[in-house]
Amino acid sequence: MSSVAVSGKASRRLHRAWLVAGVTFLVLLASAAFRSSVGLLIVPFEEDFGWSRSAISLAVSVNLVFYGVTAPFAAALMERFGIRNIAALALSLIALGTGLTLVMNAAWQLVLLWGVIVGLGTGSTALVFGALVANRWFTKNRGLVMGILGAAWATGSLVFLPLLSNIINNFGWRYASLGIALMCLALIPIVWIVIRDRPSDIGLRPFGSSEVVTTEELTTNTTHSALSAARTALSTLAFAAKTRAFWLLAGTFFICGWTTNGIISTHFVPAAHDHGMGATTAAGLLAIVGIFDIIGTLGSGWLTDRVNPRILLGIYYGFRGVALIALPVLLGPNIDPPIVVVMILFGLDWVATVPPTATLCREIYGSERGPIIFGWVFAAHMIGAAFAASASSVIREQFGDYSTAWFLAGALALIAAVAAFMIPRRSFEPAVT
Repeated sequence: MSSVAVSGKASRRLHRAWLVAGVTFLVLLASAAFRSSVGLLIVPFEEDFGWSRSAISLAVSVNLVFYGVTAPFAAALMERFGIRNIAALALSLIALGTGLTLVMNAAWQLVLLWGVIVGLGTGSTALVFGALVANRWFTKNRGLVMGILGAAWATGSLVFLPLLSNIINNFGWRYASLGIALMCLALIPIVWIVIRDRPSDIGLRPFGSSEVVTTEELTTNTTHSALSAARTALSTLAFAAKTRAFWLLAGTFFICGWTTNGIISTHFVPAAHDHGMGATTAAGLLAIVGIFDIIGTLGSGWLTDRVNPRILLGIYYGFRGVALIALPVLLGPNIDPPIVVVMILFGLDWVATVPPTATLCREIYGSERGPIIFGWVFAAHMIGAAFAASASSVIREQFGDYSTAWFLAGALALIAAVAAFMIPRRSFEPAVT
């Protein structure tokens, strides 16, 4: 039977690409579940083990660094060993790291489990995983699929919060960790059955494609990518580091990570606890962020095609800065309308910075270098988050509350708003040193 006939039959039923995308969505959600638990477990760890908030936050920081640094090389790993293999390995690492917390008894073990092992696992299931699936399996609706997978990656880390908080309050933190580990383990056989590296592996074309790609072409491209992807990533970083635009893009995204994953995801629930708010109530506020993040991300993608991305970034960071500065003034034991407004603002620009930043990387550096450079800019995002996770805990221990940490984060966001307007339109010239 010809390949055209096979493709014709496939087009009359649900294309395998949608199943692959669905399982990818679940993998990203499983990774997000761990990220949800981090902020909720700080206070229980303090109470259960007597560890300082700085010691616990160190594990979070190590996780974020490994997460960010692994992401640029995740594509190379998937090219070399296959998407399915790396996704299964990543889920195994997350399950191992979270599962072994049940028997840990020292802070260094938390750094090893949360920081290193889970950091490698979550870094391998970052946005690049969703991008590879969307690019290989979809020609039509590729942007829609990327938006859906991006929502799973970002929003998933917030919408799990009320559920996990209830589990922790009613049964203890060990049940939450065990639940995450079991969810990851349950997904491994599903990944193995459904996901394939490319449509051609099972005799299909990408969804919406009318072109035939031969196995020989795929093998050649894969071999080339496997041998050169890591080298290309490093050489591209060396090139980008000589340009002014890279430091502005990486610097603003460093602040983006500081003001989202670093302080809000990690420290909002403990900060609300300091103000007398229950963990489940605080988790509900973060869930509001997750809901409005979907609107903000999709809206930002639409706006990025129509408005100068620099203007969008300036607006996003500006609103975020104002919201962060207002937060310590508005936090209290109860949910009042002003705090809800602030959380909605957080949600609308939580991941809204991603489409304009990725677009600027492509616009400035071209379609070949741009995505790789965005990978390194994303690494800066997670490194910024790591700095914030540790710095905010130190500030809290020194001053007795998080007010200074919120004000610092707000000031940094306002600086990023100004810096966004300074990003040049094209920057291949070496940076001024």
